Amino acid sequence: MLAEEFLRCDVDFDLKKRKFIDVQVIFHKMEQRTLSAAYKFYCSQDLENAHGAEADTRATYEVLQSQLDKYKDLENDIDKLSDFSAQTRNVDFVGRIVLNEKDVEVFNFGKYKGVPVEDVFEKDPGYYGWMIGNDFPLYTKKVLTAIKLRGFNKKK
Repeated sequence: MLAEEFLRCDVDFDLKKRKFIDVQVIFHKMEQRTLSAAYKFYCSQDLENAHGAEADTRATYEVLQSQLDKYKDLENDIDKLSDFSAQTRNVDFVGRIVLNEKDVEVFNFGKYKGVPVEDVFEKDPGYYGWMIGNDFPLYTKKVLTAIKLRGFNKKK
């Protein structure tokens, strides 16, 4: 959601240059519950105003602090927490493009599911235009454009 807002405001946002820590994934791997249950479990409090931006953000931060205290094998390190909490191999946020076992970007939906994006753009050039012209997230379109431009640069 944040990346979409940045792109709407013409602020460049590159997923590959960021590390993410998903406290919900850590929680699900360790306890299998919701944010409200996590807050109760880790912080011994009821989450007031659940699903409000401020309350959820504050609760998420406090849950991460408590997780780091509770699980001694979790290191307070951005890279390690990002790796531990990674749930997918998404290239874009919504998982329309993922990395396959060879770390190649492939489509993760539709008629080209599992097919490398660059191969699709070469065999079916109109597919890029179709995706750009339809209701896909802006970040997905940004990723697609970067892959397309990378393909042009390879042809030189």
